[in-house]
Amino acid sequence: MADLFDTPGAVNAGSTTRPLADRLRPASLAEVIGQAQVLGADAPLRVMLDAGALTSLVFWGPPGVGKTTIARLLADETDLAFVQISAIFSGVAELKKVFETARQTRRMGRGTLLFVDEIHRFNKAQQDSFLPHMEDGTIVLVGATTENPSFELNAALLSRAQVLVLERLSLAELEHLTQRAETQLGVKLPLNGEAREQMQEMADGDGRALLNLIEQVAAWTVDTPLDAKALAQRLSRRAALYDKSGDAHYNLISALHKSVRGSDPDAALYWFSRMLEGGEDPRYLARRITRMAVEDIGLADPQAQDVCLQSWQTYERLGSPEGELALAQALVYLALAPKSNATYNAYKAARRAAKQTGSHAPPKHILNAPTQMMKDQGYAAGYAYDHDAEDGFSGQNYFPDGMERPAFYDPVARGFERDLRKRLDYFAQLRAKRQGG
Repeated sequence: MADLFDTPGAVNAGSTTRPLADRLRPASLAEVIGQAQVLGADAPLRVMLDAGALTSLVFWGPPGVGKTTIARLLADETDLAFVQISAIFSGVAELKKVFETARQTRRMGRGTLLFVDEIHRFNKAQQDSFLPHMEDGTIVLVGATTENPSFELNAALLSRAQVLVLERLSLAELEHLTQRAETQLGVKLPLNGEAREQMQEMADGDGRALLNLIEQVAAWTVDTPLDAKALAQRLSRRAALYDKSGDAHYNLISALHKSVRGSDPDAALYWFSRMLEGGEDPRYLARRITRMAVEDIGLADPQAQDVCLQSWQTYERLGSPEGELALAQALVYLALAPKSNATYNAYKAARRAAKQTGSHAPPKHILNAPTQMMKDQGYAAGYAYDHDAEDGFSGQNYFPDGMERPAFYDPVARGFERDLRKRLDYFAQLRAKRQGG
């Protein structure tokens, strides 16, 4: 996981051979673009530095937002020796050497800031090896990860380090970085305003990616500034940040699901498209869309589930990309359908009740009695055949004897569940009347 200012860029004509990112490396934390939420006046890092009490940290954020650079600058500001390793290339043997070197440095009166890139790639035993050295002050650990620390790092390590979230750079921050790059290069990029913004959007919040694009654009020789269309022909858009097994996957499916639940078809289509652009399997989306129908629409619109299954089947027949339109149609239908989670809640309540009363037997009157012995035991005795009853409803009890009757299903006053509410109330009144009589 290279840092914003650590990735080699293209060699620019008329400049030194040092990459642009290296030439733009901030000399102090005040020069870092973005990340005010951790570097601002009352933000965590500034408070630590002002108090002279830097603790171990975990930087969590996407690529190209300055994790390595900030770690280097923290070491500079606290006069700690800076040591950098990558969990991709380091093993137990190298960790032992790093810890021993840090101990020797400490004997000479200086601490060590150990920066561990891709720290989530270390296994539990490797992560545990940091703990005694963090506790005795041999190292100040600064880990960097693009994955959710809650899932990827040990609880013991997290309890000894503060997690700080670094964010994607905004368009305004990318423009600031562009201006700084132009000053360093001594040239104005040959782009009009629309193309300039498009280049920044192509970087998708990744400062390192933007600097690479800037180096390419600055090397072009053109007569007039390029517009957005000409820029798109010369540059490839950066692939969307998406990992089908990582945080982006779960974050985007959550956004999609909540957009449908919130009756916003436009947002639902946007997140659906984001996932497809990221390479998500449409069959996974078809399964999740069907889940939305049964969880959030339910019996308020019984047809919603059929629409999802039909769209899924259509996708299986057509494949991509044509079949994806069927899934999009199902999403729009779900987003605009009346919503109810009454059955979902009833199901969960019934499961909880089943766990609590799992040993209760059914009442004997609703049990079959295929043998004389079972009849003698009272099986089927007193069973009322509902079709023979007035209104086709006997009103008998079907819960275990001695169990207080629960009320699981509570339909909402929306869609088809309005009718189901009337039926439910009708049978409840009739049951009370029959049982009371």
